[in-house]
Amino acid sequence: METHLAEFIRDTPAGLEAQEILRKCVHCGFCTATCPTYQLLGDELDGPRGRIYLIKQVLEGAVAGTSTRLHLDRCLTCRACETTCPSGVQYGRLLDIGRGVVADQVPRSGVDRVKRATLRQLLPRPGLFAPMVKIGQQLGPLLPQSLRTKVPPVRSSGPWPAAAHGRHMLALAGCVQPALLPNINSAAARVLDRLGIEVRETAAGCCGAVRFHLDDVEGARTAARRNIDAWWPMIEAGIEAIVITASGCGTLVKDYGHLLAEDRRYAGKAARVAELAKDVGEVVAAEKDRLLELLARCPPAATRLAFQSPCSLQHGQKIRGLIEPLLGAAGFELTVVADAHLCCGSAGTYSLLQPEIAGRLRDEKLRALNAGRPAAIASANVGCIAHLQADSDVPVRHWIEFLDERLAACETREAGSAIAAASTIGAC
Repeated sequence: METHLAEFIRDTPAGLEAQEILRKCVHCGFCTATCPTYQLLGDELDGPRGRIYLIKQVLEGAVAGTSTRLHLDRCLTCRACETTCPSGVQYGRLLDIGRGVVADQVPRSGVDRVKRATLRQLLPRPGLFAPMVKIGQQLGPLLPQSLRTKVPPVRSSGPWPAAAHGRHMLALAGCVQPALLPNINSAAARVLDRLGIEVRETAAGCCGAVRFHLDDVEGARTAARRNIDAWWPMIEAGIEAIVITASGCGTLVKDYGHLLAEDRRYAGKAARVAELAKDVGEVVAAEKDRLLELLARCPPAATRLAFQSPCSLQHGQKIRGLIEPLLGAAGFELTVVADAHLCCGSAGTYSLLQPEIAGRLRDEKLRALNAGRPAAIASANVGCIAHLQADSDVPVRHWIEFLDERLAACETREAGSAIAAASTIGAC
């Protein structure tokens, strides 16, 4: 694609990156076949190719309008188009650049501005968000239906393993996950404990993704720097990895090197953090031999699961076909899910800002997930789990929780066998 970027951005780092990305696009349109909003709305401007043209026009000097912003807002940033693109167009990064320019040219106002400002201040702060969730849980039936479905039931985090091991990893606590689904990180810690890995959870909160996708890139960079500062002493002490159980967070943390590339003080550290960041599935898969030893003691499982692979996992982190074999090895029967590459509609704060589109995408995703009549749905991202569970007739949980429970069942069976054996010996 031929480009003639305007002077205001031409020689900037963002402009140089945008120009390189734009010139890779050959207008083939393969991306439209995997774009959820194009499939749903049928508008070229609500597909990757149309949005690329809009961004190109703005970067070449055309003045953006509210229509431009609307079409860019409707993008889920699922990045399915990147997986499909034969030319390797990094659409997600181009979209970030385009949204930044459009945000400057077309400032938000009214309800939209207030809603986004509220989300930026509330969601990334566990000290504010957790009490709000507790209030919602206490009010329960008094809440309007639209809000009631977004408040999860009270859940326990379960015990955090106390055993010490020679191998150490850090866990990202996150911002909304501890309040919404507190058992996920502790389940991951218990699974890794059984595999001989000690997991420590730091006080650092939001990864920065919430602010990044709400037009606050500098806020995202601030969050990244805070996390790096919190983790660095332990990184220097030799931790193996930073374990992330929310694939949406993992996508951004793995991109810290790019996010802080222009920060001389943090660029090197950010690149090191990105290198250490691992989805919990990558960590468990690397220990598969030990896992199989533990699972060999398990009683048969009869649970049918549908696995919903979040966009941030399969398209953002390019992790595909890694979790399903782990669940299969644990004895779960996995159903076939049609159009597994399509987004469920959660997409971070998208379900709050574009509820109609998000709701329609959720309906389609739940139909596909439930086609095989599973007893439950497994996912890998807190946002997807909360979004799907709000309208699902079957439980939706993180896959690591299912694996944790299977391993616990193995231990219970083994302990029972040992007690029975001891009783037999005693009787003799």
